Amino acid sequence: MGPNNGKTAKLPLVPLAKDTVLLPGVTMRIPLTNRPDIANLLSSLVNRAKRDNILIGCVPLASPRLSKDGQQLIENGSDSQNEGFENIDAGQARKGDLFNYGTIAKLVGVQRRVYSEPYLLVEGVRRLSVEKVIRERPFFEAEVTANDEPVPTTSDSEIVELFQHLKQLSRELLTLLRLASLIPSGPSNLSPTVARRFEVFITRKDLSQAGSLADFMADIVDSSLEEKLRVLSAFDVKERLERVIELLNRQVQGIKNNVKITSITTTGFSPNSAFDISQLDPRLARRAMSGVNGFSPIGNGPGRGNDDEKEVSEVDELQQRLDEAQLSPEARKVADRELKRLRKMNPVNAEYGVCRTYLENLADIPWSKVTEDQFGSDTLQRARKQLDDDHYGLEKIKKRLLEYLAVLKLKQSVNLDVDREISEVSDKLSTSEKDANERSTLPHNEREGLETKLQMLKTKRMIDKSPILLLVGPPGTGKTSLAKSVAASLGRKFHRISLGGVRDEAEIRGHRRTYVAAMPGLIVNGLKKVGVANPVFLLDEIDKVGGSNFHGDPSAAMLEVLDPEQNHNFSDHYINIPIDLSKVLFIATANSLDTIPAPLLDRMETISLSGYTTVEKRHIARQHLLPKQIRTNGLSEGKVALTDDVLEKVITSYTRESGVRNLEREIGSVCRYKAVQYADAKETNKMESYNPNVSHDELEEILGIERFDEEIAETTSRPGIVTGLVAYSTGGQGSILFIEVADMPGNGRVQLTGKLGDVLKESVEVALTWVKAHSFDLGLSHDPNEDIMKNRSLHVHCPSGAIPKDGPSAGLAHTLALISLFSGKAVPPQIAMTGEVSLRGRVMPVGGIKEKLIGALRAGVKVVLLPHANRKDVKDVPQEVKDGLEIVYVKFVFPLTELFLPFRH
Repeated sequence: MGPNNGKTAKLPLVPLAKDTVLLPGVTMRIPLTNRPDIANLLSSLVNRAKRDNILIGCVPLASPRLSKDGQQLIENGSDSQNEGFENIDAGQARKGDLFNYGTIAKLVGVQRRVYSEPYLLVEGVRRLSVEKVIRERPFFEAEVTANDEPVPTTSDSEIVELFQHLKQLSRELLTLLRLASLIPSGPSNLSPTVARRFEVFITRKDLSQAGSLADFMADIVDSSLEEKLRVLSAFDVKERLERVIELLNRQVQGIKNNVKITSITTTGFSPNSAFDISQLDPRLARRAMSGVNGFSPIGNGPGRGNDDEKEVSEVDELQQRLDEAQLSPEARKVADRELKRLRKMNPVNAEYGVCRTYLENLADIPWSKVTEDQFGSDTLQRARKQLDDDHYGLEKIKKRLLEYLAVLKLKQSVNLDVDREISEVSDKLSTSEKDANERSTLPHNEREGLETKLQMLKTKRMIDKSPILLLVGPPGTGKTSLAKSVAASLGRKFHRISLGGVRDEAEIRGHRRTYVAAMPGLIVNGLKKVGVANPVFLLDEIDKVGGSNFHGDPSAAMLEVLDPEQNHNFSDHYINIPIDLSKVLFIATANSLDTIPAPLLDRMETISLSGYTTVEKRHIARQHLLPKQIRTNGLSEGKVALTDDVLEKVITSYTRESGVRNLEREIGSVCRYKAVQYADAKETNKMESYNPNVSHDELEEILGIERFDEEIAETTSRPGIVTGLVAYSTGGQGSILFIEVADMPGNGRVQLTGKLGDVLKESVEVALTWVKAHSFDLGLSHDPNEDIMKNRSLHVHCPSGAIPKDGPSAGLAHTLALISLFSGKAVPPQIAMTGEVSLRGRVMPVGGIKEKLIGALRAGVKVVLLPHANRKDVKDVPQEVKDGLEIVYVKFVFPLTELFLPFRH
């Protein structure tokens, strides 16, 4: 066996004759006359003669005009070098005569024809590089490294373009050789059968076989030894394509420039083609041109019985695919027009490949093929069970999806009844038309009534317009996996489109066909991949689509895609035919709404997913994360056991996030720790010593020191310190924020620190103004005209100074912190608050209530002060959060000061 890719192994080498190069995928005959080295090699392989797969290395002789690594062309080789090279015999070659690269070949066998010398038949498999020649006699043996080239992908636009160019040049060379074969004195003797097989071979090569096609064409074209050695040494597919294209270009242009051709049809060759077609018999000329244009193989008349007759031409295959695609009327009209153009077009024309690719894309789009929705008596129950099994909580999104399913089911039921009535009316009208010449025809007024009823029934059919859902929430809350569950519950195909980082409008709506290597956009490519017109499309990270730039505005391109009133006529720039997207269920995900343009946001139905509570995380970990990590780490069920107390400690002490990604990583660490113990016990046959249970004491050894304290709220407080609430917009996670105010002798100056934004600084000024204006009413001064800031200065600070803070939510906290400082009375540390304060003392609503309350419960807060106008936002808060907090609603600051801070003297 030969070496694996990238690994060095020993392999016998066979030097090839002068000017001979074996490329992968090519079969070669190596003469055995005067080759004692091959005879010795075959003798050593006698014991392995029964083995089918015997590999050897075929290495060409080096050229004096090319460096041994194939990279540098030596223009002036010395005469002595050239003379020595001319006299080299492959059977007497030394290691210094070998090229550094070669081909691993499969030994097919030794053959001999009548009255000819025997030869060794080998087939090239893959490239090799010679690392070190171990011995030269009785045959060469060396340490070699095999190379398996990576498979090119469509994401590499340069390789795609080079591959298309290579196929175009290959077809052009084939066409020239085909026509030359019809002239008795022509430069080629290419038989029609070989030409047809050659054409099929080129056509069936796809992008993944780009390197193989390049090797095949390099073996065919006329080229020097140095040029073939450079192709052999080109391990990189892109470099190899460039070199082979250069060789093909030279040969094709050489044929065109040497002989003149006279065009006989309007779609024939240019005057620069390979020979004078006027030399042909008119019948042969017609056959030649029909073969070139793809109607029939050259030289295959009816009744010949050749296998090539059975091969359907490329254009006919394409027409059959288009017929099976059930195109829309507009698409059918365009496809027929393009097919006529394609039939008249010369395959060597660059426009031929563009037109064919366009028609292939039309055939791949599912114009009318859909996944049938099987609605039974238990459809909603099955869908509800599917969603509950896959996700814990998320009741709002589950409710919305079940509503969509119920509406879809009712619409289908109504349409079935309408279709039945339409069928009955149509049958009556058709019967009337058949009996038009008989006496039993319907009266004129009755016929008009049936036609009117038929039109009314058609208007009663309900159109299925799938909603556009937008799931907004912090990372790790299950937005992407929820979309997969939706597709599974609906029984539809699922496709994910990642929009993160898309900055070119053409990626959404496709490139226009006038551009080189134009292709459809992400939406049409998604439809081609799933093969149906009603899949579930996940538009992932829609908030991270690039904005307007010189490439266009990708977010604006999404407006038509995500508009239920417009997307039934979506136009892709490449296809340029209206495509119906109204049956596609689009589900978009985003972490934040801030970066989504308002017109685009208006087209989607927003559903918010907030962070999980501790109880929800425990359920998710128990039902989903722990079983998944046990399987991932090679363990079986029951090999790792975590009690609820241990699981809750992992959640509260080692993760502090809205989602569950970090929680899954920590559970994975626990499972890997147990996997090591289980493997050790299994190796030492001490399975009784393995304990699947994880204790509190083991957690610190596994996960390290606790990263977070269970209770973040202060246990004691002092005047001037108040606990506020904040919701971080980026992560969606709520938390508490301490407001610290200190005074000192001064002249009324106020200093603000903690990286505060402009709005937060203004809220401090508003709070201070209100406290100064009502200092007498609050009992903070003895004279209504006294300025409490006259002989003091203030310093307001928010800890975590490296984190930017902004927003009006801390207005209430600033106000109570100032009152607490001036009165000398402390606010209880278990009380947290949020709300904006006006100059009149009104407490106004703020956002992020759900995240703030979840963060407050997580931090150990007992009482939360909320603006009265935020009562409606508390309805979306999980019940366990509402049960764990005492929520007090506030309209004005004054009643609040009397309730918690009795300052009056």
